[in-house]
Amino acid sequence: MKVTVDDDRCRGHGVCTALCPEVFTLNDDGYTVVENPEVPAEFEDAVRDAVAQCPERAITAV
Repeated sequence: MKVTVDDDRCRGHGVCTALCPEVFTLNDDGYTVVENPEVPAEFEDAVRDAVAQCPERAITAV
């Protein structure tokens, strides 16, 4: 699974970082950064939760 964040849509709510800090972090401006675009299998469920719960629908996982 690969994951990306649309920088134009992200508003820094931090839901994704709470759900999967192994993949998502916040930069100095408070917006999400994908630390590992190639998601390890053990974090795929957490990333799917982050996609589903992102208030701005800024996360895509394929």
